[in-house]
Amino acid sequence: MKAVLISGGLSMVLALLATPLFIRLLVRKQYGQFIRQDGPTAHFTKRGTPTMGGVVIIAATLIGWGGANLFTGNVPSASALLVLFLMTGLGVVGFLDDYIKISRQRSLGLSARWKILGQGVVGIVFSVLALQFPNENFRTPASTQISFIRDTELDLAWKGATVGLILFVVWANFLITAWSNAVNLTDGLDGLATGVSLIVFGAYVLVAVWQNNQSCQNILTAGPRCYETRDPLELAVVAAAITGACFGFLWWNASPAKIFMGDTGSLALGGALAGLSILSRTQVLAAIIGGMFVLVVLSDVIQIGWFKMTGKRVFKMAPLHHHFELSGWGEVTIVIRFWIIAGLFVAGGVGVFYAEWVTG
Repeated sequence: MKAVLISGGLSMVLALLATPLFIRLLVRKQYGQFIRQDGPTAHFTKRGTPTMGGVVIIAATLIGWGGANLFTGNVPSASALLVLFLMTGLGVVGFLDDYIKISRQRSLGLSARWKILGQGVVGIVFSVLALQFPNENFRTPASTQISFIRDTELDLAWKGATVGLILFVVWANFLITAWSNAVNLTDGLDGLATGVSLIVFGAYVLVAVWQNNQSCQNILTAGPRCYETRDPLELAVVAAAITGACFGFLWWNASPAKIFMGDTGSLALGGALAGLSILSRTQVLAAIIGGMFVLVVLSDVIQIGWFKMTGKRVFKMAPLHHHFELSGWGEVTIVIRFWIIAGLFVAGGVGVFYAEWVTG
């Protein structure tokens, strides 16, 4: 538990103090946000606001996690390294996307082909490695079984290890792409994605700590009162570092934002959420805990699908937060209410997680 507290506290302080320094650097280099022309007109005033703030979130997370391990003498686990690799790898893809937008002064960065390729390469490497590194109980960081609160009986390796590996890579990359794009779509208002991420990753600190306290450390087969997660405490340390980094960054990202996280931050946070859900064996539960992100994606899917079928729009503009903007809601009002909804989803998800243990 000491490592969890140090990780969260250190990353928060680093993000809080480093963000204004990074803002000055970006202003000096004139790396400002380019605003899409078809968005709400109120956003035009944000043109030129420094972006790529995700660099601070990633750096604070890595240093906070590393500092916690250094102070407590913990040896880095495979699970923690895999989540951090996925977070940093997708952050690099997002950074390239942001840099192209800034350097070419346009709202489009990497082409869809290169963006998907970048996400795919990082996702495939993560997926393959996640099935390696068995511990003394022969447990690997991930498994080929689809998980809800723990692994279910639905095993992707039902026709053999090779087929299982291929299907797992496909499934894991679907989750990685879905979550990274979900956070990316939510990052449309000052502090919105950062605040929702803070709440969601905070929930994963609780989930991973609980799993550690009820871990099947010396049991080959999990029972109804213990969890097969390979390195739950280390996952809690990573989740705490991300939570702390979001806390510190939110101070500068809240309305009126002095800096945006950009695709650097949104893809990194989405990747980290996907990684935590896969390695903590809570793949489906994550859709409840991160329900606010899911709602935003659904609004986009509904808007596009309905328009293609009927030529009409369900929302004034998608994603969902822009619909409320065009309906006359203030930006701060939308953000705070979405934070509240995110908190309700998290409460529901954690409640389901605990209820399963109680009934088990």
